[in-house]
Amino acid sequence: MSSSDQPAAPPRDPRPLQHIFRWDLDKTYLRTDFETLPDLVRTFMQTPEEKSVVPGADALLREVLRPNPSYRRIVSFISGSPQEMRRVLEEKFRIDGIDPDFFVLKPNLQNLLRGRFRAIRGQVGYKLQALLDIRLRAGAAPETLFGDDAEQDALIYCLYDDILNGAVGRAHVAEVLKAAKVYDDTIDRILHLIRQNGVQPIKTRVFIHLDRHTPTAVFNPYGARVVPIHNYFQAALVLFSDGVIDAESVLRIALSMSQRHGYNAAMLANSFQDLIRRRRLGQGVALELAETIVEVPVPKEIPLTLRPEVILTEFARRLRGVGDDRGGPLLSDVGVPDYIELVKARHRR
Repeated sequence: MSSSDQPAAPPRDPRPLQHIFRWDLDKTYLRTDFETLPDLVRTFMQTPEEKSVVPGADALLREVLRPNPSYRRIVSFISGSPQEMRRVLEEKFRIDGIDPDFFVLKPNLQNLLRGRFRAIRGQVGYKLQALLDIRLRAGAAPETLFGDDAEQDALIYCLYDDILNGAVGRAHVAEVLKAAKVYDDTIDRILHLIRQNGVQPIKTRVFIHLDRHTPTAVFNPYGARVVPIHNYFQAALVLFSDGVIDAESVLRIALSMSQRHGYNAAMLANSFQDLIRRRRLGQGVALELAETIVEVPVPKEIPLTLRPEVILTEFARRLRGVGDDRGGPLLSDVGVPDYIELVKARHRR
């Protein structure tokens, strides 16, 4: 992150900060291909109207950012896309009804002109610096972070979480960043930001959108805080369990995914069942959702196949197929991951 792309602080708001949401952009919010040079060129040339959103991502964002007179929530986007795409991406946000408080893009042209070729592809130093900088500007609050399996988002987000919670010291962070081949001046800035932020114990949830269908067990070293998801209805269910959104929001997200992306009750129930099989949600969440969702006023536009009673019946039928061995205790925290080995393993791949 260069001085020309420092995120501006949002206007002063007297309401207390209740939650911070962090989003990656490509393959997390936007459906993006950049595996080949033609893919990159096509992505760069797309108009805002041509860019498509990962199903449910925009609906979930609108729900977590619903205005509340008692508190405020902050959303930031930190993307590896080049700064030259800012105008197009900001227009895409406007079309989707999303107004980020912070929006950081990568200074790839500057990196190229300065011969910093590792920084063009590397994400660890760039994103960690941006996360710490925004935290310093925004203030302390619980955080929910969204990334994907195309880069190293799980590692970056968990390292950031462990830094703020005091689980890793500055010396160890420096070793991890050196293993990730981060430039020395970026390491120095990150260590300075760590000192400025200090220890701020927070509750953190990390979602990793499985764009590349990475086996979910790959993320087990990061513990229960990381939830790999196949779709954003799964994220909505976990956020409901966390108390971040309510049953009405879950229903609206399901409706959006049905109307715009063809999700039906069986597909949504499969998503719920998958989380329970992977021990990311307890069966009690289904009962809690059932008890609350029936009280939600159902908009007339919701089709019969998505009425709460139909969804819940499908949930119940599928939950009965989850045996005790597959629907056992939730995954537990595993302590501080071996970040250096995880970085090295990524380089080997």
